Amino acid sequence: MPATCPIYRFDDEMLVNMHVYGFPAPHAPVMHLRRLNGGDLFGTYADSFDRVLSASYPLPRGKVAA
Repeated sequence: MPATCPIYRFDDEMLVNMHVYGFPAPHAPVMHLRRLNGGDLFGTYADSFDRVLSASYPLPRGKVAA
């Protein structure tokens, strides 16, 4: 099963829920990132978010995601 890292993006800010093996998501750390000039951490996660979004597609009617 692939690991997930939920990203919640709001313009120039985002929350990244870093999963920790053996802990449920509500007990894992969350990073609050802001876009800053000269910083690349926000851009790294923003690019990841955009790649996932561009590769996603709607499921056919009646199908349920696994």
